[in-house]
Amino acid sequence: MARGNLRIFLGAAPGAGKTFALLEEGHRLASEGFSVVVGAVAPKSRADNVKLLKGLELCPEPGSQGLGSGLDVQALKDRAPDIVLVDDYADFSAGARRWEQVDALLEAGIDVISTLDIRNLESLADAVREVTGVQEVSTVPDAVVRGANQIELVDASPELLRQRLADGKIYCTRDEADAALGGVFRIGTLSALRELALLWLAERVDADLSDYKDSKSVRDSRPAREKIAVGVGGKSQDQALIRRAARMLAAAAGGELHVVHVRTSTEGHDPESGKDLEVLRRLTAEFGGVFHAIGGQDAGSSLPDFARSINATQIMVGSPSRRSLFKGRHGVAADVMRNAGTIDVHLINLLPGPSGRPRRTPPRLGRRREIPAFALAVGLPPLLQFTLDLLPHNQLSTDMLVHLTGIVGVALLGGLWPAVAAAVVAGLIVNYFSVRPVGSLSVIDPENVLALLIFVLVAVAVSLVVDRSAKLSKEAHIAGAEAAVLGELSRRAVSEGNSIPAFLDQVREHFQVKGAGLWARRGTGPGRAAVWELQGFSGASRPADVSEADTVEQLDGDRMLTLAGRELSQDERRLLAAFGAHLLAMVQREELSASQRENLRLAEGNTMRTSILRAVSHDLRTPLAGIKLASSSLRDKTITFGAEEQEELLATIEHGADRLDRLVSNLLDMSRITADSVAPLIRPVYWVDVVGEALRGTASERLRVLLPDNMPPVDADPGMLERVIANLVENALKYAPDSDVVIAGAVGGAGSARIGEVPASELTVVDHGSGIPATEVLAMFRPFQRADDTTPGTGVGLGLAVAKGFTEAMGGVLLAEPTPGGGLTMVVRLPLSTGVAPEAGMEGAPWQRS
Repeated sequence: MARGNLRIFLGAAPGAGKTFALLEEGHRLASEGFSVVVGAVAPKSRADNVKLLKGLELCPEPGSQGLGSGLDVQALKDRAPDIVLVDDYADFSAGARRWEQVDALLEAGIDVISTLDIRNLESLADAVREVTGVQEVSTVPDAVVRGANQIELVDASPELLRQRLADGKIYCTRDEADAALGGVFRIGTLSALRELALLWLAERVDADLSDYKDSKSVRDSRPAREKIAVGVGGKSQDQALIRRAARMLAAAAGGELHVVHVRTSTEGHDPESGKDLEVLRRLTAEFGGVFHAIGGQDAGSSLPDFARSINATQIMVGSPSRRSLFKGRHGVAADVMRNAGTIDVHLINLLPGPSGRPRRTPPRLGRRREIPAFALAVGLPPLLQFTLDLLPHNQLSTDMLVHLTGIVGVALLGGLWPAVAAAVVAGLIVNYFSVRPVGSLSVIDPENVLALLIFVLVAVAVSLVVDRSAKLSKEAHIAGAEAAVLGELSRRAVSEGNSIPAFLDQVREHFQVKGAGLWARRGTGPGRAAVWELQGFSGASRPADVSEADTVEQLDGDRMLTLAGRELSQDERRLLAAFGAHLLAMVQREELSASQRENLRLAEGNTMRTSILRAVSHDLRTPLAGIKLASSSLRDKTITFGAEEQEELLATIEHGADRLDRLVSNLLDMSRITADSVAPLIRPVYWVDVVGEALRGTASERLRVLLPDNMPPVDADPGMLERVIANLVENALKYAPDSDVVIAGAVGGAGSARIGEVPASELTVVDHGSGIPATEVLAMFRPFQRADDTTPGTGVGLGLAVAKGFTEAMGGVLLAEPTPGGGLTMVVRLPLSTGVAPEAGMEGAPWQRS
């Protein structure tokens, strides 16, 4: 059986008319002879929608729950219509996801037309929450919606939507309408939702276009909106290309910016180019674009191929006369234009880049090898000729091959120029000793002249190849050593969390210098020069000024790395640049981490303030209302109360005041804990003393205190510890209303009561209530958390959070454990005091009850 087709009316904003469009389309299809059934619809008391429902078949017939309460999939399958109308594709009210029910109908071969609000798309949930301030509960995965055969946008201007709301054409009460006009139905909010819908739908169109091109093998570009692919070669002057492309997109009222760097097989490793590419990457991100680094044989074909893959409308490259694109090959721009096809190509003239950067020179083999090689070039040919004279031979070719072998050996040792010198000396010796007339530099036979010339040319050519191979081998060895050093840096940074001082130590040790410093620029005011301040240093003597450095590596506009003790070679400077890039990344990572921690602290503070305001606006009103009512009644001269009634009203005032006192105390304590301003006064404290004070005024027949007589003192703040015990007992009495609450203790030093390596003593508050699942133990200690079965008037949910904060501030631990047989056991564990010996004779304290 073929799968049915899904068609979705996507609403750009609430009230845009999705349900109206759905029912109107149902009437149109029914008039064309299709079997149309309404499976679920929520007319929302709108007269137009109710009117449109008339004349359409409902399946099933509306029952006691009313139409739209659920989708009866089995009844619709049994009815087997051509088309089913299903309102609100994201509905989850009946305990089942409506989009999954619709999928079952599609599998049965039934076509479905449904509606969906842009706010219910899963990928837009965070953006919608930022725009509207409301978290949507029912969402649909984007992949499911994108799988629809057809999506139609139902849109209306923000002004029209507000007018509909004011006229009562959007379902809500008068009070809800007033609130909506100042909330979701503000002009800015509706415009933002409309933009989200248009952008999401444009991405869907782009995806459909790509699928069409892939299926039809279409190579020409037919994009839905402007996309510019900018080709960069890793030079600083390429920034002008990115800025020009950003201006073009701004003038075109939006689009996509893609910056592309093609790494070819002939491209070498240049740390300076890597730094420039990082600058280009950051600039691209600032303009909201995407940076791509791709591989290819040549940029002239790779760039157009990539532009076609993203449906780019334009390609922008640097003018070939400026040698700015892909290492300056003049033919690359022409190749791009030739391979671009229907994509427009822009050639942009660029300013020349900075000329002060030192050019990288090929590595030399070193004087230690060149000087012995020159000596060998002079001494080896005579020695070889002497050896040849001792051997019986009469072939000129034999002499040339033996001498050519010696020249190759000289080239391997000292490179090109010693080998050239050896070739000249060997040519003269061969001419003198082996070419007739022997003993003279003159040559009679023209063939011998040609042979000597070829011998010298071949010797020089072989020397060039050998010299190049030797230098490449040395360069590869240097690059391998640099890569090993950088790899070790990265490994240590990941595994050990390398800090900036430790990194500077590595720099100083690697380059064998006296000091390595990180400097940061600090402005001193308008019209005055900036000052460089030392942020980190490794070495013996701390420099007073950046001018004392022997080597300076600029990391960015505001930071530099300096070395003192010696000047670095060109190869070492290249490696220092790589060290600098690594150090800059570490600095930026630390700054980002600090910013993240600050943002987290601010977010926690905002959450705490919001929660406190909610608590003040709700939970504190309950005792205030009782106090107000009781006091007003007592002051009313028209009412005469008896003694018992007056006592009851006074008790209500006292009870409300006590509740207010506890709530306000917990709020203030939580505020101190959140602000890290808790400063406990630690001293030896006996459990028996603080438990008595904590339970003063707590009258309950369900409370039992069973403390051993010989419990030693603990290090704690008496006032904080009293608050901890009082909150734990109050929490146990509240959440275990049908259970006794037992306060018990464990003698310090016995058993396994420890905090780390420090002996500790424990106090337990045990109840046999309903307990709490293990998965919710951590959430229980968070501020403003209350059990699900607790009424709103029982507190603001700060008791356990305050208790945990105070316990940890005193160096202790607060744990929650299940009570055997059901319930919850709270364990307060504090370190034993070492300053005061235990006191005896505390048994039979007058406040203990059993």
